[in-house]
Amino acid sequence: MNHNDSSGNSNDMQIIAIYEAILATTNQMLHAAKAQDWDQLVTLEHDCKQLANRLTEQPPSRPLDNTQQKKKIGLIQQILACDAEIRSITEPQITYLQNMLTSYDRKRKLKQTYQVDQ
Repeated sequence: MNHNDSSGNSNDMQIIAIYEAILATTNQMLHAAKAQDWDQLVTLEHDCKQLANRLTEQPPSRPLDNTQQKKKIGLIQQILACDAEIRSITEPQITYLQNMLTSYDRKRKLKQTYQVDQ
């Protein structure tokens, strides 16, 4: 039974380490969004998704102890706070780009509709 406890503890530490890595990546994403470095933001978003996938690939384990559970909750809250701030920066940009594309599409359709065949 000691063997299971030590491997469970190792798995618990690995889970916490992944959440810490997600938080670090999310912080980098926030800095990229603030700098309007969209290419870097996309790269980091991909990295973050890979880390999140690692969490889902972890084998089922016993529940975390109170200390680790509190740490995990704190990390998740920080990740969500960063995510909300990133969204507050990117959503206006996305709306602006969608409006530009819609406007361009309308102009193109009008031009095609009223273009005189020669």
